[in-house]
Amino acid sequence: MTRQDTQTTQRDESDAEVETLLEEMTLREKAAQLAGTYVGTMGETRTVEDAKASVRDHGIGFVTPFGYGASPHRDSTEVVEIANELQRIAREETRLGIPVLIPVDAIHGHAYVEETTVFPHNIGVAAARDRSLAEEIGTVTATEAAATGAGLTYGPTCDVAREPRWGRTFETFGESPYLCGELAAAKARGVGAATADVAAMAKHFPAYGGPERGEDASPVERSVSSLYREYLPPFEKVLAEGVEGVMPSYNSINGEPSHGSSHWLSSVLRDELGFEGYVASDWNGINMLHENHNVTRSQRESIHRSFTAGVDVHSLGGADHADHLVSLVEEGRVDESAIDTAVRRVLRLKSDLGLFEDPFVDAASSAETLGDQSHRKVALDAARKSMTLVQNDDDRLPFDPELGEVLVTGPNADELTSQVGGWSLKEDDELDGTTIREGIESVTGPETTVRHERGAGIDEGDDLDAAVAAAEEADAAVVVLGENWYLHEFGPQDVNGPTDQFPNRAQLTLPAAQRDLLEAVHETGTPTALVLVSGRPLAVPWAADNLDAVLQAYYPGEEGGLAVAETLFGRNNPSGKLPISVPRSAGHLPVRHDYLPHPYPIGDDEHLPSYDPLWEFGHGLSYTDFDYRDLSVADESLAADESVTVSVTLANTGERAGEEVVQLFGGREYASVVTPVEELLDFRRVSLDPGEETTVEFDVSADAFEVVRPDGTGRFESGPLSLRCESLDASLEAVADESPEAVADD
Repeated sequence: MTRQDTQTTQRDESDAEVETLLEEMTLREKAAQLAGTYVGTMGETRTVEDAKASVRDHGIGFVTPFGYGASPHRDSTEVVEIANELQRIAREETRLGIPVLIPVDAIHGHAYVEETTVFPHNIGVAAARDRSLAEEIGTVTATEAAATGAGLTYGPTCDVAREPRWGRTFETFGESPYLCGELAAAKARGVGAATADVAAMAKHFPAYGGPERGEDASPVERSVSSLYREYLPPFEKVLAEGVEGVMPSYNSINGEPSHGSSHWLSSVLRDELGFEGYVASDWNGINMLHENHNVTRSQRESIHRSFTAGVDVHSLGGADHADHLVSLVEEGRVDESAIDTAVRRVLRLKSDLGLFEDPFVDAASSAETLGDQSHRKVALDAARKSMTLVQNDDDRLPFDPELGEVLVTGPNADELTSQVGGWSLKEDDELDGTTIREGIESVTGPETTVRHERGAGIDEGDDLDAAVAAAEEADAAVVVLGENWYLHEFGPQDVNGPTDQFPNRAQLTLPAAQRDLLEAVHETGTPTALVLVSGRPLAVPWAADNLDAVLQAYYPGEEGGLAVAETLFGRNNPSGKLPISVPRSAGHLPVRHDYLPHPYPIGDDEHLPSYDPLWEFGHGLSYTDFDYRDLSVADESLAADESVTVSVTLANTGERAGEEVVQLFGGREYASVVTPVEELLDFRRVSLDPGEETTVEFDVSADAFEVVRPDGTGRFESGPLSLRCESLDASLEAVADESPEAVADD
């Protein structure tokens, strides 16, 4: 028997067991499998004992007792005990012994549990442009989640960041639909390859990353064509990897909240995209239908609308959700066969994860797995590759590690909580990592004095005079500015603080206290490098005009302090490329590389260019020199359903070994509708020694040049195509079958 035959047999047996169990279940037991609960404070406080009671008394199918921000449970030993006890109750103290599924918010590693590996956030991983790295991160994340008894990670994030003021920008892989799709798919592959015990959930379907005003969960008011061109492609790629779950977005689109839209959740997600897994609400997303969107009158009506639209599981619904579903069936408003379909998806997933066979985890094995040195090496590799040198005039960097004295200053210079960012533990004694100050101390010479003066807080001053005095004595100054940790709409670290406190969505510039520190240190004449630790692209025009060296570090994770230090002092040759354009100010937004062309009715010379960023998408410098030559296309034309080979020669003409991300852009010179001026088509990370060169080849599909029409459908059209790699250009001709019959079929 072949492996495929074996898998088919196992699936048939599993399906038979699921059907047998489904036949034994009462309507109330079925409805309970479609409801979840949690431990922590989310509107009201719920304890572990409450969760146990929900499982024992109501047969709730999902429990999140740890692994998210409001949960009090962080110790790795404790979370294993909680997971095992919940499973024991489900297996031994309920009528049918159906195990629970435990989801976690493992956005950048299993970072809400102590002793785990905390990676750079996705925006930094996107800067690394490394599919295999993203896959490794998925594998480590799933491995560590499984070791604590979790069976589902809420990710990968498929959102495309089209509004950089948005507080969840750092969770995305940037502004390019292609880049987001490639890396989210790679991360999903990693989760799937790690263990059969953890499922992945693509989020937030269908469009979340372009909210009005940058306000979290506000409407995404976009055309149908832009939704299909900009937001859906990452989901299509991730669904092709076989992810088990999909989570809707909080916002409304075209007047319909995603959680209550049968168009998006049934017609598009299931019928058009072919998704067969289960759909789970984003926490309070169902109640938002009546509490915020005002499209229903009550929780009961919200449950009816969301379920009939296509939401299988209410993540926070608890016993009330089950009660409402039962009564809706009894009243004839919901067909029990629809309940069966949703429950079947849940039971199949639990069966596939092996929960019916053995839902328990071993505490000793868990302790050995979490934070394993091989896992931390992946985190360090990710942080190194993410480092993006956006400015280095006069080769200011790298600094000499044997300098006499180095000043390290700024609110993020010695602050691990800011460095790891949101969706992580927040107390110093819970975090295990290296700050930037500590990293610099470890890479500089034994005779070098590293002096730390904070100089400023995130939004307030802090002994600026001491920092300036230290800068005057130093041979080099590293000023580490940016943002502290936050979630969603820049909370919840101080929900009672002033509404204009930085960071906020109205301000992309550094606050006055940080600007004052940077300018004062610069005025001393000491060679200065600015390091930005932030979740969004910050507008820093003064720094661009006055400083020689600027390094974008994103939220680099627990090993990020070492990666930053290695980059500043030459041990790591930076190779990151910006995953999102950096604007000159919030007033310049939107600024993205794949903008749509438009007329200039009163003359080009009287307007700033449409795309005029401080640093453009894809920009990133190195300590060595790379020379691009001979961009060529294997064929002069490209037909639908075909692909073409594009090649370019890359040479390292500098004196250091280095890695370069070769990026291929392309676009149409004209089409039947307005299309982006250019889009990222592909990328390859290449490592070259000094004097070495190589030929990089891209296999470009005709699908990359598909024209998205106003109704969202795509069509391959004839016409000239343009290609760009660095400063090199090439072209070819698209040849489409445009006979009346073909157009009609299309």
